[in-house]
Amino acid sequence: MLNLQGRLIPAVPVTFREDQSVDYDALHKYAEYLVAQPIDGVAIWAHTGRGLHLTAEQRLEVGKLWRQHLKPGQILICGIGGDRGHRGAMGKDALKLGADAIMAYAPVMYRGLPNQDALVLEYHRELANYPGLPLILFFLYEAAGGITYSLDLLGELLSLPQAVGIKMATLDSVMTYQDVANYIQKHHPDKVLITGEDRMFGYTLTRGAKSALVGLGSICPAWQRELLDSYADGRAEDFLQAMALVDALAEITFIPPMEGYIERLLFFLAEQGILSHNVVHDPYGPGVTELERAQITKFIREHGLEVGA
Repeated sequence: MLNLQGRLIPAVPVTFREDQSVDYDALHKYAEYLVAQPIDGVAIWAHTGRGLHLTAEQRLEVGKLWRQHLKPGQILICGIGGDRGHRGAMGKDALKLGADAIMAYAPVMYRGLPNQDALVLEYHRELANYPGLPLILFFLYEAAGGITYSLDLLGELLSLPQAVGIKMATLDSVMTYQDVANYIQKHHPDKVLITGEDRMFGYTLTRGAKSALVGLGSICPAWQRELLDSYADGRAEDFLQAMALVDALAEITFIPPMEGYIERLLFFLAEQGILSHNVVHDPYGPGVTELERAQITKFIREHGLEVGA
C-alpha cells in the first residue's frame, strides 16, 4: 500500500514557450533543481501542470522527463480527468510511466445534473480500475471551481478499496474543510487527509492533514518541508515560524485572479534564477501584472532566495 504519511508532493507546472510548445530543456533544468529539494515526489498533469490541456505527446514526454529525474523513494502521481476518452488515455499513460498513484480531477462536468452523485460515483469507480494504481480523491469546493460532495457520497468514495486518501482544496471555506476533516477522522481514519490548501497550509495540518499535495510546493519546498516536520515533531516555535513564511509565500502567489497562480510560480522560479524568463508563460491563465512581478521580486530579495544566495 502506498504510504502518504508526512509526504510533501509539489504539483508541478510545465515550462511553456509563447507559442504554447513545451520547452523540455527548461523543464529538465527545473526537475534537476526540484528533486534535489526535500520533497517526496511530484504530481504531474494536475491543474498546476495544465494536464487537461496537454497534447497526448506532451503529456507522455512530461511524464517520462519527471520519471527520469525522480530519485529512489520519490513518487510520481498523475492527475487524471476529463471525458471518458481523455481520462482513459491519461490512465494508460500513467500505467506506461509506472506511476505510483493517480489523482482524480474534480468531475465538474456533472455539477448540477439531476443524477450528479451517481455520475460522480461511477466516474471514480472507473478511475479505480487501473491495476496497481492507488487512487487519490480530490475535493475541490464548488466556489473554488470544483464540485461539492455530500458526506454520504464522500463516504462511498472513501470506501472504494483503491482510494488511499483525499486531497482537500476548499480555497477559503474553513467550515467545509473542518466538516470533511471531522468526517474522515470519525468514519475513515484509515484514509489519508491530504492538504491542497495553499492559503491555509499550516492550519490544515492542525486539523488532521497528514501530507501535502500543493502547487505552492513547486517553489520554496524547504520551508514547506519544515512546516510538515515541525508540526509532526511537536516543535511549536519552529512550526509557527515556518507557517509565517509559508503563509507569506502563498499571499503573493495564490491571489485573485486565482488562475494566475501558475504563471506567478513560473515567474518566481525565473526571478530566483532557476528558469529563464522565456518560459514564464501560462497559455491558459490571465497573465501576471507588473505589480505582482514587483511584489515577487521584492519578496525573493528580502528573503535571499536567489539561487546561490
